[in-house]
Amino acid sequence: MWLLYAFLSAFFAGLTSILAKCGIKKTDSGVATAIRTIVVLIFSWIMVFIVGAQGEIGNITMKTWIFLILSGLATGASWLCYFRALQIGDVNKVVPIDKSSTILSILLAVILFRESISIQKMIFVIMIAVGTFLMITKKKEKTEAGQSENTRTNEENLQNIPAIQKNPERKTKWQGGWLVYAVLSAVFASLTSILGKIGVEGIHSNLGTAIRTVVVLIMAWVVVFVTGKQETVKNIEKKEMGFICLSGLATGASWLCYYKALKDGVASVVISVDKLSMLIAIAFSYLVFKEKLTGKALAGLALITAGTLLMVVFP
Repeated sequence: MWLLYAFLSAFFAGLTSILAKCGIKKTDSGVATAIRTIVVLIFSWIMVFIVGAQGEIGNITMKTWIFLILSGLATGASWLCYFRALQIGDVNKVVPIDKSSTILSILLAVILFRESISIQKMIFVIMIAVGTFLMITKKKEKTEAGQSENTRTNEENLQNIPAIQKNPERKTKWQGGWLVYAVLSAVFASLTSILGKIGVEGIHSNLGTAIRTVVVLIMAWVVVFVTGKQETVKNIEKKEMGFICLSGLATGASWLCYYKALKDGVASVVISVDKLSMLIAIAFSYLVFKEKLTGKALAGLALITAGTLLMVVFP
């Protein structure tokens, strides 16, 4: 039964990206992040009470509080960047980059904590890195077919900055914004892990997650008000609002299933299965958004999956 929960955890985690993208077609990604965080917050505190960790709040040290807040800010920044990347980019490109935060976490641990890294683990890291590169590389035929047109368009954009300013969406695409946001998402996600390792100690992981989610919620809504997007909340279409809330529910359902699987099953197997969420997200991106993978991208996906699973099986 625990294996079923592990697969359900991966399924809901993969579904989160798809539901979120469906909910941010017209809705600002920052506003959507703020709304879905409310749903996630409810689930995170449900987890705290399920494991009975709520009594530990009074024992949290000042140092741990500071690093919980800092890691919460990093998580918030990661979520904001991730959903912005999803809004303007393809799921099958954004998700692999976000998952590459594992590589950054390992490299930062080596640099900051002088942790040793075996040749075996280095090979796995290289596999993930190469796989990610293969997946985000543009199709050759598109580059060749549109090279002259794209060059001409870019030259016109450079000479006509006011026109770009009139169309923010055009500006973002011209700058290749989705890649920047996806990379920033991975960087901030890795910082979350590092900050947790530095100063978060003596606290149950579920309680730490719940407290971080409170910080994320505050941060997300501050961003909404600072950017003046709070008025757009009432104009969100019911359909998109439904998808935004469902993405939050999917995240919560994934957490609950993951905890249940870890509690009853073999940890190494549960973690390996959970890593398959990327495959599920990419499969749904094909079914829902018709995002196709080239042969090169498929090879990259195979490398990422193999490298990630091998890293879990052979730590």
